[in-house]
Amino acid sequence: MGRRGAGRRELLSRSPAGSMALAASLLPALLLLLGRPGLGAPGQGAGTWSRFARLPYPQDQLFLHDTFPDGFLWGAGSAAYQTEGGWRQGGKGASVWDTFAHRPATPSGAAPPGPVGGDVASDSYNNLFRDVEGLRRLGVSHYRFSLSWARLLPNGTAPPNPAGLAHYGQLLARLRELGVEPVVTLYHWDLPQALQDAFGGWASPVLPGLFRDYAELCFRHFGGQVRYWLTMDNPYVVAWHGYGTGRLPPGVRGGPRLAYLAAHHLLQAHAKVWHLYNDHFRPAQRGKVSIALSSHWIKPQRMTEKSIKECQKSLDFVLGWFAKPIFIDGDYPESMRSNLSSLLPEFSEAEKKYIKGTADFFALSFGATLSFQLLDSHMKFQQLESISLRQLLYWINSEYNNPPIFIVENSWFVSGTTKKDDAKYIYYLKKFIMETLKAIRYDGVNVFGYTVWSLLDGFEWHRGYSIRRGLFYVDFQSHDKKLMPKSSALFYQKLIEKNGFPPLPENQPIEGVFPCGFAWGIVDNYIQVDTTPAQFLDSSVYVWDVHQTKQLIKVDGVYASKRKRHCVDFAAIRLQISLLQEMHITHFHFSLKWSLILPLGNLSLINHTLVHYYQCFASELLRVNITPVVALWQPMIENQELPVSLAKYGAWENTETVQAFVEYARFCFTSLGDHVKFWITMNEPSVKNLTYTAGHNLLKAHAKVWHLYDKEFRRSQKGKISIALQADWVEPACPFSRNDQEVADRILEFDIGWLAEPIFGNGDYPEVMRAWLHRRNSVDLYNFHLPYFSEDEKKLIQGSFDFFALSHYTTTLVGSEKEDAVKYDHYLEVQMINDITWLHSPSRAAVVPWGLRKLLKWVKSKYGNVPVYVMANGIDDDQNMVHDKLRVYYIQNYINEALKAYTLDDVNLQGYFVYSFNDKTAPKYGLYSYIANQYEAKPSLKHYREIIGNNGFPGPETPELLCPEEVASCANCHFFQTRKSLLAFISFVFVAFIVTIFFITYYSKRVERRYK
Repeated sequence: MGRRGAGRRELLSRSPAGSMALAASLLPALLLLLGRPGLGAPGQGAGTWSRFARLPYPQDQLFLHDTFPDGFLWGAGSAAYQTEGGWRQGGKGASVWDTFAHRPATPSGAAPPGPVGGDVASDSYNNLFRDVEGLRRLGVSHYRFSLSWARLLPNGTAPPNPAGLAHYGQLLARLRELGVEPVVTLYHWDLPQALQDAFGGWASPVLPGLFRDYAELCFRHFGGQVRYWLTMDNPYVVAWHGYGTGRLPPGVRGGPRLAYLAAHHLLQAHAKVWHLYNDHFRPAQRGKVSIALSSHWIKPQRMTEKSIKECQKSLDFVLGWFAKPIFIDGDYPESMRSNLSSLLPEFSEAEKKYIKGTADFFALSFGATLSFQLLDSHMKFQQLESISLRQLLYWINSEYNNPPIFIVENSWFVSGTTKKDDAKYIYYLKKFIMETLKAIRYDGVNVFGYTVWSLLDGFEWHRGYSIRRGLFYVDFQSHDKKLMPKSSALFYQKLIEKNGFPPLPENQPIEGVFPCGFAWGIVDNYIQVDTTPAQFLDSSVYVWDVHQTKQLIKVDGVYASKRKRHCVDFAAIRLQISLLQEMHITHFHFSLKWSLILPLGNLSLINHTLVHYYQCFASELLRVNITPVVALWQPMIENQELPVSLAKYGAWENTETVQAFVEYARFCFTSLGDHVKFWITMNEPSVKNLTYTAGHNLLKAHAKVWHLYDKEFRRSQKGKISIALQADWVEPACPFSRNDQEVADRILEFDIGWLAEPIFGNGDYPEVMRAWLHRRNSVDLYNFHLPYFSEDEKKLIQGSFDFFALSHYTTTLVGSEKEDAVKYDHYLEVQMINDITWLHSPSRAAVVPWGLRKLLKWVKSKYGNVPVYVMANGIDDDQNMVHDKLRVYYIQNYINEALKAYTLDDVNLQGYFVYSFNDKTAPKYGLYSYIANQYEAKPSLKHYREIIGNNGFPGPETPELLCPEEVASCANCHFFQTRKSLLAFISFVFVAFIVTIFFITYYSKRVERRYK
């Protein structure tokens, strides 16, 4: 029977590959079956946590390539105090934030240098057309901004300020010219200071009436141009931190009682404004009114009923505090009433009816303002804060009767020193938008709009200018305050153009098969060595005492001749071979232990027992038609897996190690070469822990061993040999940034090119490395010397390969802007970034299948059409993960990307090896689990075996190609091939002997019959 194959140029059908397509197509239906929210009721949101704990893994966590519904609203937002500036211009009155920002510095620390509060901020008051131009460049459908109450009514009450009215009128007119829908917030925390001084602010019952008067002014002057109104933003922060803790303006430390009273008045104020619009302005203006409510997300410490109740309570105390009265029944959540007793004010029945239903949509604010910042720790109720927007959307849908949801503020933040390449911001944005898409497509949540916060950098409340949240960069120290689009602006612009994340051909699995003779393998860093004999090899003679003791009695001084040990004596080998046979692999990759074979680092002491074990292991592999792939050396933690004598005296920094390695290699080729035809000189030398001198010697050692094999062993043993490099892909964090691309190119040269370029390229180190080190050494105190090769050494090293072997596990994002000091490499000036939309293993390794394809294309572009083997590719998984699903997904998709590289990119891919064989030698990475001294095949092993059986992912249109049957190699073939004449003579003698015996027997019988 032959293996199915296909031509290299096979075009792939549109139908996705097998099970991947089936899983993708069934996922939305499955999710909806698990529970689309029904009619909302208080407490119904508690089912959110158990629902999301049951979702199919890892499919539900994968990135969703899809688009948003037609007509979906895309926008950006800002708040008056954060961006306007002009605090003394145009007749504006003081706000509580103006007063709060101008307080004298506390004795414990001087005021930080730079701008004070929002006095100037982004200077939007004087740059109205600049801001609108930014909106035009983004292509947004709406712009959320707030009106400054103190700019329109300097004293908080009439008379209005004509300059303020003109300013906002001009902004609305310009938005109308561009076709951008205004979403206008009446109150975004900047209460006129006059109202705070006169009445005590929101602690006074007078404020709701004054707020109604202010809203009426706005509706009359601007209502004809505004379809979406928000009465106020985040009343939780205003009440709790403005009047309870005093962390924010007006800075009143009134404790919980005053905070709950202020919230009571805020709710009354909102309801008055909604009814005002509904009764007097809606018929003519046809707009909608709501309130922007902010929330965190919380997850249980443990999935117990008690913890889930505490999570529900946490959301009640923050979001439900305002949402339940408005969207359900006009009253506070029951959990608040039962826990707060007399602290919580009460609504009369008339007030409940008045407040209930006073929102035309649910306006949600979610992100950095509240989450992990302004959420009171007591309101977590000992549960864990999280940033899952999707689960929050589902909870709102379940809890509040499926309201239409408008996300009016969402994003994260970057450091205040970050300029244009804000990669961290991009990936949070990507995560939140994807979760919104999943909430719509998978969970049936009615979200109709999304607003990035914010349009431009500004004053970030209690964090001042230490962070940035804008899509456009503002230099606060400059006079003109020009806007510069960040990478996030370009990302958001493209996303709006595409209305989401439409499926692209490169995102889709393909159908097809690998070529005949493709190497399907598995890796075990070091095989399990157990030289305990399975046979009774004691040479002593025993007598069985059958009459008395019934035991064996040793006969002193009498010994039988010792027989030679055989491979069948090693029981451990038989077990491992049987497990490998179950996989249906063609190749098995493992490393020898130099430190054990030659304990002293030279041939003066040889572990012959271990060498015999390796010989037996390799011959047994060949017997079952599995090709051994053997590495001479692989670094490990202890002494780098070098003999102690070498590790003690400089390891690879000592040139004597080079010659010792050559001698060791010669011994291995001589001892094992008849069995091993696929050699790796060095497996995954870690460049992270390698000095430049050590790397220099390591390259020379590899080259000398390659030439040794080429000149002295290749002709007789007919094998191949190369080096295996670890090669994870490196991707620029900001895809639109030239700086980030330069960083990615630099890291690839330092991580891969350092050892690859001398061997597979020009015989010398990458020019990028030399130039960078020269620059660093000239400007810093660093003194990192990259050695030089002589011309003879270049010739020795260049071309010392038969194939390109690489180990690939994950992909890393890198950026040029310093954002997180812990993940910043000062030496290479690179910031490591995490894409939080990627699937991650328990050890936080990113699962990025397309990174393998990019790597293989890079190798081809750099080093030509060299044969390539993926010598190790694998992921860790939690032992408790149901059915080993992460590894099944990993293997399926990484192999499919390898198929794309082979089929679509013409990469000369010759083989693929999964890491690793079993959990005993590589815990959590194995295709076999190892529990209680027993091996058990995981589902991922069966899945890999199925792929091997199909030689890839054949589809209905994949042409069938029969591959010739592979004949098992004979472990002792070399012995017979070199003694053909002798074998022929022995055969002749044997046949002659048989014929002679036949004739003797025949004639003897005839003679006997004659005498009878």
